[in-house]
Amino acid sequence: MAKRIVIDPVTRIEGHAKISIFLDDAGQVSDAEFHVVEFRGFEKFCEGRPFSEMPAITARICGICPVSHLLASAKAGDAIMAVAIPPAADKLRRLMNLGQIVQSHALSFFHLSAPDFVLGWDAPPSKRNVFGLIAADPELARSGIRLRQFGQEIIEALGGKKIHPAWAVPGGVRSGLSEEGNSSIRQRLPEAFATAEAALALFLKALESHKEEALIFGNFQSLFMGLVAPDGSWEHHGGCLRFTDSTGSVIADQVEPSRYLEFLGESVQEASYLKTRTSRRWACPAGCTASGPWPGSMSASASGPPAPTPSSGPSSRWAAAPSPPRSSTTTPA
Repeated sequence: MAKRIVIDPVTRIEGHAKISIFLDDAGQVSDAEFHVVEFRGFEKFCEGRPFSEMPAITARICGICPVSHLLASAKAGDAIMAVAIPPAADKLRRLMNLGQIVQSHALSFFHLSAPDFVLGWDAPPSKRNVFGLIAADPELARSGIRLRQFGQEIIEALGGKKIHPAWAVPGGVRSGLSEEGNSSIRQRLPEAFATAEAALALFLKALESHKEEALIFGNFQSLFMGLVAPDGSWEHHGGCLRFTDSTGSVIADQVEPSRYLEFLGESVQEASYLKTRTSRRWACPAGCTASGPWPGSMSASASGPPAPTPSSGPSSRWAAAPSPPRSSTTTPA
């Protein structure tokens, strides 16, 4: 007999969601749906607003990663005004973004993931959480809390507050970094490096003891996208787009971010307020499924013009899409 299993709420995520698992008559999983249950409406109520207001407004999209939305909107404002911000402003924006990466990753790893790594997946749910982690390994928990604090203090030193700083603006930033803030960041760096190294060692240990799970978890065909510098090194506040397939082969490289609508689309899911990022340039191979909310991974769909000439030919799994009429999409603010 067909059955639906609902997990509501999904815990230890940054947001609100539930999961539906559908079983067929034989009791096997036939489908699964991830539901984002919170409606935001930013794309609609931002219409008609002055572009100078966008950084402060869109930062409210998230209380965990407000800096991402703040800087993205500020960079869009730079482009609208056709200005290149001063080198000092670029470095300060980069510093704030790195501070956010530190605090967000510390939250994800130590608060949301470490309970599984340290306490084990079979530990009772009532204990397999950050409070159980504090009881089992107080020093590890303390280090994780302090690492997140360090990232938040970098944001505060630049923007005046840890959450939703209205600091980056089209054309630059509102203020520089004080000598006191500079000194405080430098003093905390050795401890932050040590904590990051300890976290990496813990993660590698967990991978070693869960080789089987690592091979099958999230193992499906997908495209991936990220920012790279001209020399191919990692970027986080600038650079160009690189697309790879599931094997890691580069299928498009050094794509100017202003061309993103040529490559990326969106699809609306009936079961979720979350829209799925799709590919306009490559057809979906057999078995490909919708992936996640981050543009770092996408589902592929035949919804755009023919593929460009990539830097190192596309994998045979990702053929160029035909050219049906382009589906309508909504561009994020």
